[in-house]
Amino acid sequence: MEILSALIDGIYQALQPINLGLCIIGVVVGLFVGAMPGLGSVNGVAILLPFTFVIQELTGSATSPMIFLAAIYYGAMYGGAISSITLGIPGASTAVATTFDGRPLALKGKAERALVTAAIASFIGATVANIFFTAFAPPLASVALKFGNPEIFALMLLAFSTFIGLGGDDIPKTIISIALGLVLATVGFDIITGEPRLQFGDPLDFFPATESWIDTTGFSHGIRFLVLAIGVYGIGEMIWTINSTRGNVTMTEANVNFSSVWAAIKAFPRAFKGTFVGSFLGFFVGILPAAGATPGSLMAYGVTKMMSKDKDSYGKGNVNGIAAPEAANNSASTGAMLPMMTLGIPGSPTTAVLLAGMVIWGLQPGPLLFSEQPDFVWPLIGSFYVSNLVAVLVNLAFIPVFLWMLRMPFTILAPMIFVLSVIGTYAAYQNMFDVWLMLLFGIGAYLMRILDYPLAPAVLAIVLGPIAEPTLRQSLLLSDGDFSIFFNRPIAGPITVIALILLFLPLITLIFGKLRGSKPATS
Repeated sequence: MEILSALIDGIYQALQPINLGLCIIGVVVGLFVGAMPGLGSVNGVAILLPFTFVIQELTGSATSPMIFLAAIYYGAMYGGAISSITLGIPGASTAVATTFDGRPLALKGKAERALVTAAIASFIGATVANIFFTAFAPPLASVALKFGNPEIFALMLLAFSTFIGLGGDDIPKTIISIALGLVLATVGFDIITGEPRLQFGDPLDFFPATESWIDTTGFSHGIRFLVLAIGVYGIGEMIWTINSTRGNVTMTEANVNFSSVWAAIKAFPRAFKGTFVGSFLGFFVGILPAAGATPGSLMAYGVTKMMSKDKDSYGKGNVNGIAAPEAANNSASTGAMLPMMTLGIPGSPTTAVLLAGMVIWGLQPGPLLFSEQPDFVWPLIGSFYVSNLVAVLVNLAFIPVFLWMLRMPFTILAPMIFVLSVIGTYAAYQNMFDVWLMLLFGIGAYLMRILDYPLAPAVLAIVLGPIAEPTLRQSLLLSDGDFSIFFNRPIAGPITVIALILLFLPLITLIFGKLRGSKPATS
């Protein structure tokens, strides 16, 4: 009852005019920041962090600036789905998995259903996470502390075990796609030894006349995931559409009105499975330090597809393929706040910026924050509920605006996608080398689609590779090369066993299927 009383008081404080106004402004700003390719929550929060000093001066409280930044965080999580669905360009890395089914559904003239599904799934995912956060913050933080390198690698192995299902029936091509993603994930510097890997020297050795407009660091910073995502799902999709339709395509003729949006809302229960998986899986992945919303959303998509009886419909407009990643990334965003507030350990890049803001305002995140600063903690938690409600209402209200983009002829939309992809990539890193790399990934994605290689496993591998590799190597260093470390620990052991079963079961099924098919018929 004490927690419930504190929560009610916190929600009441969050509903005060100044804080409610900051919630609304933050959500709207975050919505459009999240929808812009190349920005996303971390850039939006970082860009607007200086503005919070003005808010603090006006309100005299450190709570109001944090409410504003948290609202931007929430809005950006919702907004990432908008460009993924309407343009096929992920607004942020957290929305990449939404592109898999959101874009195909929009191309079928059902964009309002995709956007409604994304909005409601996001709301449910964030609500589930808020409830867990409120009720179980201290014990969940202690569970997160028990996840060392072996446990995190076991979790990544569990995610990899779903990749086979993401590639359809062609398991060899899926494995090749995964291997390509893992190779790309190793580009840069070895995280343990510091040795350069797959950097191919100075770019000026290949393009000596480009010194004035290309970053000479080349591949030293690795393959940035947002560069890959925009290239694959922005440029690659644009080229594929131009080639398959010869440019004669209007994206949708849908006339969105209240009845069509209401019909999409009533149809949402069909996306319950994806929402359920994403809400719970996203939160527990989000509370792990250094994991965050992107792995959570991708894992939720893979698990939902693996559990489905209709796997072939994924990638073609299955609403569960939209609901799972959207519920997961919003749930994970709240989950990532938990270790930040209770342990002082940021669970994602965005929460690292929020942590910096708290320190600037004289607050000390950690186990004593809840007991020593209740006047700060509970209004902030209350704002999570308020911002979440505001975000879903704003998102649903703006659906006609979002769909306006889809009414344009592709002859206008294609150049817009290209320009947004270039601007988004450059804005994210101020680096022309990454722009050229993004275009190269777009061409590569187009060629993979021509050869019928699945893109999703490669994208997932490049996300999880930088997490899986160092945790594997550090675990083996800890055990002197003994792989039993992944089996004899109470948390890592069961996860590893389940992952191996899920990994080899499709392969065994395929082999037995081939053997049965090769047996000669008997009379």
